[in-house]
Amino acid sequence: MRTPALPRPRSLAGQLFAMQAVLLALVVAGYALFTYVSDRGQAEDAARRQATAVARSTADSPSVRDAIRTARPTADLQPYALRVQRDTGVDFVTIMNPEGIRWTHPDPAQIGRPFLGTIAPARRGATFTETYTGTLGPSVRAVTPVFDGGRVVGLVSAGIRVEAISERVREQVTALFGVAAGILAVGALATYVLNARLRRHTHGMNAEQLSRMHDYHEAALHAVREGLLMLDAGYRVALINDGGRELLGVGGAAEVVGRSVADLGLPAPLTGALLSSEPRLDEVHLTASRVLVVNTSPVSGGQRRGTVVTLRDVTELQSLMGELDSERGFTQALRSQAHEAANRLHTVVSLIELGRAEEAVGFATAELELAQALTDQVVSAVSEPVLAALLLGKTAQANERGVELVVSGDSGLDDGLLPDALPARDLVTILGNLVDNAVDAAQGAPRPRVTVTVTAGTRESELVLRVADTGPGVDPAHTDLVFQRGFSTKATGSGGRGLGLALARQAVHRHAGKLTVTAAADGGAVFEARLPLGATPAATTTAPGGEA
Repeated sequence: MRTPALPRPRSLAGQLFAMQAVLLALVVAGYALFTYVSDRGQAEDAARRQATAVARSTADSPSVRDAIRTARPTADLQPYALRVQRDTGVDFVTIMNPEGIRWTHPDPAQIGRPFLGTIAPARRGATFTETYTGTLGPSVRAVTPVFDGGRVVGLVSAGIRVEAISERVREQVTALFGVAAGILAVGALATYVLNARLRRHTHGMNAEQLSRMHDYHEAALHAVREGLLMLDAGYRVALINDGGRELLGVGGAAEVVGRSVADLGLPAPLTGALLSSEPRLDEVHLTASRVLVVNTSPVSGGQRRGTVVTLRDVTELQSLMGELDSERGFTQALRSQAHEAANRLHTVVSLIELGRAEEAVGFATAELELAQALTDQVVSAVSEPVLAALLLGKTAQANERGVELVVSGDSGLDDGLLPDALPARDLVTILGNLVDNAVDAAQGAPRPRVTVTVTAGTRESELVLRVADTGPGVDPAHTDLVFQRGFSTKATGSGGRGLGLALARQAVHRHAGKLTVTAAADGGAVFEARLPLGATPAATTTAPGGEA
């Protein structure tokens, strides 16, 4: 015996359609009933407010006061009152003198006769309303004074006939039932159309199926290794996965979701990129400990709805690129030295061919002594192999660009002094970028002798790397900006500028150090990096600017 199939649960769209149809019918029926049972006083109150507004606006009109000052006010006021009556929909607008003698009336035969109704409060400067039977029958009217120079110079009365009010109520109730029926029909049709569209978007799934799909969606998002950040139209965090929280260094999702990007404590350039309404493609940004590639894509559908942000960690790649740049610099330096060596060798060979052997030996000996002196100067001051190799390569590069790189005699850094916690890769990043920046600055300085002086050594329990140049210096207003990614005083369009100092500061901060810039005595700039070494080795070392 076959088991009868269970009825499929109604889709979410179907449930919403039934609820909306019932709710719409109840709202329309309730509103119609409420309006129908409302008493006539509501219509009279509306008529009083309308009559009061018309009377006050008429009394405040400068043209009314000007006409009252004339010898024959009716000539100007009668056509004005009829026009106001026609434009505002009231049944009469009567303008009279303080004694109640009419200057205007819908029936010209009533002009010059006394006004039928109460005027005493208006003569005392007050505005009031009443229901009174006048020449046009029972009416709801308002009477207000006309002031000129602080005194009452006339009165204005505007009114609506009670019969007209009753007719309005009957018409409104009749129209209301017709409109209610139309709204119910249109609302039912619109609800059906909207729910049909919802059914297409939800693929006919019910609430349980949508909930299960949401769970799968959340699991997939948090399984992605890259950072994913979704911002709403107000640049508040709508969603962030585990990778995004790790890369940005922010708290748990519960602490972050709903907060503005500006309140997450991110570096200013990165915050600016996330707050931008324009898409960003593969932009490199620095956090306290990472180098991130950021891509942003606005979500729009007729209007801006939010932003999708992806984050990739390229910290290791950037470090390797820095090492590659250093190796490339060494290669270029070796190529330059090889070129110079070839020239010198040709000179020696030519001298020998000319029979000037003594001059050839002297020339070769002098060149050898000069090269050895440079190597001895660097190695004697900084015997740590990685830094010594870096400085030798940078010296050759600087010499090619017309800059003299000098290792200060105050330097003193022995091999084996640096702890394992301070890897050579980070030292190359810090010192290499500081030297490159100093050579760039010194190269453009209009001085007969441009130099870059490097000092490396220890002071107490710190490694101190100091680079001074004879360039134009750093504007005091830019002492913080120079370490931000993208900042450069060079001409725009120079690709890759503005990243070296930012990477150097990031490496310094990663080791709980400090990187500062000050003005040099001769007008250049002095960049100084201080890195804690932990326990100071027992070996005697020389501190920059100090004694052993």
